[in-house]
Amino acid sequence: MNFHIMTLFPEMVMNGLNTSIIGRAISRDLLSIEAVNIRDFAFNKHQSVDDYPYGGGAGMLMQAEPVYLAYQSIEESIAKRKKESQIENTSAKEEQTENNLDKKKTRVVYLSPQGDTFNQKMAEELAQEEDLVLLCGHYEGIDERVLEEIVTDYVSIGDYVLTGGELPAMVMVDTISRLVPGVLHNDVSAEFESFQDNLLEYPQYSRPEEWHGKKVPAILLSGHHANIEKWRREQSILRTKERRPDLFEKCELTKKEKKWLEEVEAQKQKQNKKGKS
Repeated sequence: MNFHIMTLFPEMVMNGLNTSIIGRAISRDLLSIEAVNIRDFAFNKHQSVDDYPYGGGAGMLMQAEPVYLAYQSIEESIAKRKKESQIENTSAKEEQTENNLDKKKTRVVYLSPQGDTFNQKMAEELAQEEDLVLLCGHYEGIDERVLEEIVTDYVSIGDYVLTGGELPAMVMVDTISRLVPGVLHNDVSAEFESFQDNLLEYPQYSRPEEWHGKKVPAILLSGHHANIEKWRREQSILRTKERRPDLFEKCELTKKEKKWLEEVEAQKQKQNKKGKS
């Protein structure tokens, strides 16, 4: 998968993403991440890309033209890569034409608090893209005209204000990259982590078996894999109901799980009554 990040601070982005799991995936050619410096497309000697907004107001606004030129450079590099790939595979796909390569518009995500909130489902959808462009705003935002011209998706990582879109872009790259085949050493771990089926991940334990008087649940030491999976599922249900009731409302439980949960809740109520008396 290929990420293209349009930013005023390429060093910040690349320094943060060239490490750990993502860095190793890049070195293994499972991912490609480029930070395109919007300042390189400024049309003045000072490389300034901002100006005062029409109608007045606080702060400065990123101008349309440098952003658009940066985007065009990305589209050109994508088209060039695809054309070279087509030439290499000519014998296998002789019927493919250049027009076929341009049918699908590249997804361009503008990181903005006005967008849809980023979540695991969105990450899974975006992970299917071959190329993904992430546009990082700064100052008071970006000229609306270029947003209308190039942006396909508006995405927010939460209801709070940041100084720019670089941190949200890095969050998105990290989350999406984990879903690309081969990026994680154990592909199963991406499937069973938090937010799958709208459930949080179950509690996990490692050695020693007892620490500070706290013991690892006996079921995890039993070696009975079916019982362990059942326990983990139940713990995920309980944890989600307690910590993220908003997610719990979306999860789908079997009839057996619903009945089990009712019994657990009834048992808790009995214990609470005993405690009060």
